[in-house]
Amino acid sequence: MFTRRRARIVLEVLFNFVLPWVSYRLAKPYFGEVHAIMASAVPPIVWSLAEFARLRRADAISLLVLGGIALSLLGFAFGGSPKLLLMRESLVTGLIGLLFIASAAIGKPLVYVLARASLSRRSAADRAAFEAEGEKPGFRRVLTVVTLVWGFGLLAETCLRAVLLVTLPVGRFLIVSPIVGYATIGLLILWAFLYGRHAADTAAP
Repeated sequence: MFTRRRARIVLEVLFNFVLPWVSYRLAKPYFGEVHAIMASAVPPIVWSLAEFARLRRADAISLLVLGGIALSLLGFAFGGSPKLLLMRESLVTGLIGLLFIASAAIGKPLVYVLARASLSRRSAADRAAFEAEGEKPGFRRVLTVVTLVWGFGLLAETCLRAVLLVTLPVGRFLIVSPIVGYATIGLLILWAFLYGRHAADTAAP
């Protein structure tokens, strides 16, 4: 199992870090910068589709990547600039961040909605237990805080990628950008875990 896990990590790094950069470098001399950027999107698409076929579901990162690539294709169809195409994942990330913040503002934190949907795929009992817990003000407050932090965290990532896009050459941006994305998601997951555990310990009698 450990060997398979290591192999999956190697493949994920290959398809999301190495191959996009290689595709860009190989395609640029022959097809120009815009088409080279589009070529760099092919390996992440292949990886996301393969993961979906394997798991029969799409994880959050895959959805961000595919959503960003869809925006890239739309931008390319309407004559999008190279800089705009490179912001594909960040545009989706920023939009999701705004949705998180808006959902918390109207009292329907998106983290609660997503968690309930995930539990619904397990069993009706799990969903019922979660909904009962969700009626407690303290639990709802924790989910609202988590939703807000995720929203502002995703917006901060969008701003950081915009700065990197202006300051870095395209080839280097293709390497650094996914690192920023993975690091942001990893830090947000770690923070949510630690905050949730702290909240549970505080609420315990």
